[in-house]
Amino acid sequence: MNTLDPSHPLSAGRTTSARLVRAYQGERQEVTPVWFMRQAGRSLPEYRELRVGTRMLDACLDPALASEITLQPVRRHKVDAGIFFSDIVIPLRLAGVEVDIVPGKGPVLGRPVRTADDVKRLTEIDPASLDAEVFAPIVEAVAITIAELDDTPLIGFAGAPFTLAAYLVEGGPSKDHIRARTLMHAEPEAWSELMAWTADVTGAFLRTQVLAGASAAQLFDSWAGALSLADYTEHVAPASTRALSHVRDLTYEVAAGDEAETRNVPIVHFGVGTGELLKAMHEVGADVVGVDYRIPLDEASRRLGHVVPLQGNIDPAMLDAPWSVLRTHVDDVLARGADAPAHVLNLGHGVPPETDPAVLTRLVDYVHAR
Repeated sequence: MNTLDPSHPLSAGRTTSARLVRAYQGERQEVTPVWFMRQAGRSLPEYRELRVGTRMLDACLDPALASEITLQPVRRHKVDAGIFFSDIVIPLRLAGVEVDIVPGKGPVLGRPVRTADDVKRLTEIDPASLDAEVFAPIVEAVAITIAELDDTPLIGFAGAPFTLAAYLVEGGPSKDHIRARTLMHAEPEAWSELMAWTADVTGAFLRTQVLAGASAAQLFDSWAGALSLADYTEHVAPASTRALSHVRDLTYEVAAGDEAETRNVPIVHFGVGTGELLKAMHEVGADVVGVDYRIPLDEASRRLGHVVPLQGNIDPAMLDAPWSVLRTHVDDVLARGADAPAHVLNLGHGVPPETDPAVLTRLVDYVHAR
């Protein structure tokens, strides 16, 4: 185990008692903590103004800009956590992979990884090359951010190995990720090498954020819902475990009577369309499971044995519905979330770009006042 630096917000006690951190550790809070995926983004006019003339990945690697974007929704909505503004392909970019975010399309790779030879070429890039110097913009951005957040936790995040591999193989976004799934079965050894590589690259990215000051870590497997349980368990889960091993050993101590109690940095695992994979996703090394809007939280808790803290799962479509409809939906989500040991209210995916920010602020106020 590796103990966090004494100045880290968890070690120093700044975020140790935060509602979000305690809920992630399985302690139900009197006030349900709430934050939103993609809360720092296109729904905020101040974000759109700040991003004028700056490409997405350039913004992610500008420490001052990334920090300011991370802080904007915390100031506006008074959410219980900031989520570090970055992109899951940033570690690929820092490793030297040709990738860009094309507006209206998403990540696009300059050279897709389609064959065993392609995998061999890619994996010649040593993940260990992502050292402190390479990650310096990330470390600086986190440092600036946690200084401003004070006792509000920052969540670090990274893309899961399968989602990164899917982008690498497909060359960009895909509806069914069929090329990635074909490579998985047609070239199992090459697939295993690709997954190990993406696990170490994304794991290093996540570890860097936590060591720099993030109080929790979230692994996003955006495209795992395209997989069967058998394929996930055999061909994906081992790599996700490997990715999370980069942060699984990070601990801090808190006072517990006359002794000190050692706790690990909480880890959240979230996937889209992964209702059939929840138990397997928890078993890769997560403390908390994020649930999308397709499955009720009480059913998710049942599938997880009623012992796993949950995060979720407001349907983003409800954000544009009348307040009475959204409020009823939120009440239902909170009631179903009571079936789990602890619950962090979140969206069952990200904030849609057209969302009225005032709705998010009202939602946070409503949850905090219950």
